[in-house]
Amino acid sequence: MTTAIATPTPELAAEADARFEGITDPVEQALAVLTWAGETFGDSFAITSSMADGLLAHLAGRAVPGVNVVFLETGYHFAETIGTRDWISSVLPITVHSIMPARTVAEQDAEHGPRLYERDPDLCCSLRKVQPLAAALAGYTAWGSGVRRDESPSRTGTKVVDWDAKRGMVKVNPLAAWTSDDVDAYIAEHQVPVNPLAEIGYASIGCEPCTRPVAPGEDPRAGRWAGKNKVECGLHT
Repeated sequence: MTTAIATPTPELAAEADARFEGITDPVEQALAVLTWAGETFGDSFAITSSMADGLLAHLAGRAVPGVNVVFLETGYHFAETIGTRDWISSVLPITVHSIMPARTVAEQDAEHGPRLYERDPDLCCSLRKVQPLAAALAGYTAWGSGVRRDESPSRTGTKVVDWDAKRGMVKVNPLAAWTSDDVDAYIAEHQVPVNPLAEIGYASIGCEPCTRPVAPGEDPRAGRWAGKNKVECGLHT
C-alpha cells in the first residue's frame, strides 16, 4: 500500500465523485473508486463491514491488497455474523480489525439497565456502534462503506465519493450504484462469502435483538428496528 499523499477536503471528494460517477459498469466503478482511495490516502484509508457478506471486502482486497477492514463487535451479533467475519478474514487479502465498545453488554446493563436496545435504540446504537466507529476512524483520513442507493429511501442520494463533514473525512461508497442483481452476480461469479442468515430472509443484518428477516418484496432494511421509528443506526447519517 502507498503512503498517504493527500489531505482530505470537500473539494477533493467532489472532484472524485464527478469523475467516478460517470463510470457505468458497477464493478469497474467500484474498483476505480477503491483504487483511487488506496493510492490517494494510503494506509490512512479503511473500509467498514457489517459482515452481511464479503462483497466490499472482496473488491477492496483486489484494489488495495491488505486494506484495513473495520468491524464493529457490538456484543449483540448473531453467531453467523462472527463466523462470516472469521471466514472472510481467512480467505481474502485484507486486515480485519474488530472494534469493541467502551463497555461490555453487562457493564452497559449495569449502567443503563437491561435491554437498552428496546427502550432507547438510538442510545444503544450510539454506545455500541457510533462512538466506537468514531474512535476507530480517528487514525484514518478516508473510509469506505457498502451503502447502496437501492437499499432504502434514506439512501437514494448516496454519492460514490462524499465528504463526511461530521468526521472531517472523505467517505467512499463504491457500491452506491449497485443493484441487488449486481450484488448477486458478483458474489456468484467470485464465490464471495455470504452470511448464512441471508438464506433465511435476512436482507440486512445488524445486531440480533434489532434484526428480523424480511418478506419477499419488502424493503431490504425493513427488518432493522422493526416497529420502531428508526431506519439508520447513525453510522451513515
